[in-house]
Amino acid sequence: MVVVTLQRDKCIGCNYCVEMAPAQFQMSKKDGKTVLLKASEAKGFFTLKSHDYAILEPCENAAKACPVHIIVVKET
Repeated sequence: MVVVTLQRDKCIGCNYCVEMAPAQFQMSKKDGKTVLLKASEAKGFFTLKSHDYAILEPCENAAKACPVHIIVVKET
């Protein structure tokens, strides 16, 4: 399983995550911060759990590109 976690409140709106993984991230028109699609929220952390390993590499690239390091990708 692939687990992607986003700490959205620290997002600076650079858009790198959307460029790297457009199927998992999009920018909010309301506040200019990223949204992790199909994620559940708990205490400011948005988490996506998926059995689709095709998202692993794009999400890892998004995490590496993030200048504020708010994306964590784990494989369980």
